[in-house]
Amino acid sequence: MAEQRKIIIDTDPGQDDAAAIMLAFGSHEELEVLGITTVAGNVPLSLTSRNARIICELCERTDVKVFAGADRPIARALVTAEHVHGKTGLDGPTLPEPTMPLQTQHAVDFIIETLRREPDGAVTLCTLGPLTNIALAFQKAPDIIPRIRELVMMGGGFFEGGNITPAAEFNIYVDPEAADIVVRSGVPVVMMPLDVTHQLLTRKDRVKRMADIGTAPARAMVEMLEFFERFDIEKYGSDGGPLHDPTTVAYLLKPELFKGRNCNVEIEVKSELTVGMTVVDWWHVTDRKRNATVMRHVDADGFFDLLVERFARI
Repeated sequence: MAEQRKIIIDTDPGQDDAAAIMLAFGSHEELEVLGITTVAGNVPLSLTSRNARIICELCERTDVKVFAGADRPIARALVTAEHVHGKTGLDGPTLPEPTMPLQTQHAVDFIIETLRREPDGAVTLCTLGPLTNIALAFQKAPDIIPRIRELVMMGGGFFEGGNITPAAEFNIYVDPEAADIVVRSGVPVVMMPLDVTHQLLTRKDRVKRMADIGTAPARAMVEMLEFFERFDIEKYGSDGGPLHDPTTVAYLLKPELFKGRNCNVEIEVKSELTVGMTVVDWWHVTDRKRNATVMRHVDADGFFDLLVERFARI
């Protein structure tokens, strides 16, 4: 058996965040989840922290500790997405309130402490929401940056444009200053933009395969997806909505499912019109440093095969 890859999941659950966390839990031979850190994003911090614990309990993984982090972006007022995820962030199934405790340590301090404790180059950061916690950790403890193996993020868009404004994807838009700090930090970044996630539609046949698993976690996920896609089907006119966040975990498990290239990525923080835009130098028209591997294509059938196979293991 290959060595387990150590990951921290930084998240703002969110139904698609739940799918990403469940994919990691169903892949415990390959991935060791050192902890889950929560951030304000899809819904406020109290709810993202609640939802992360609900998912841990649903998957019987109360051994994984949950740490609450930043309750607002670095320099802006918080923008949330209840219009997509429902008022709780996990609307769809009826799930019991969590009984496992939230850790008293702040997420930023947990991230710093873990990266200092674990061997150099051992820990991968898997980010599913705004990058506030990560940027705050980098500002507070720049010594951790070279210790990170990789940062795999769901965020941004280029050829697909944005999903919260014409130019910006939600995670980056919520805290563009944090995203700017992260992409300038020198940490190896793998970016899963809307260009990839919009190829991963939760079509009825794919959701049925999840329903056929029949376990409590799989049933809850199907109910979440059925709620979550109502908004997207109306918006995109497609059979099913895009499944954004599990791309980050799928990449750690099967990188061959994705194709992209190494580019310079800059974050727009000043313009009112395009704030939060990820400006990707796809064609290498500048001599700016290439600081991110930006994915553009995904094997959608392979991705859903992986999701169904791993959900069945939970």
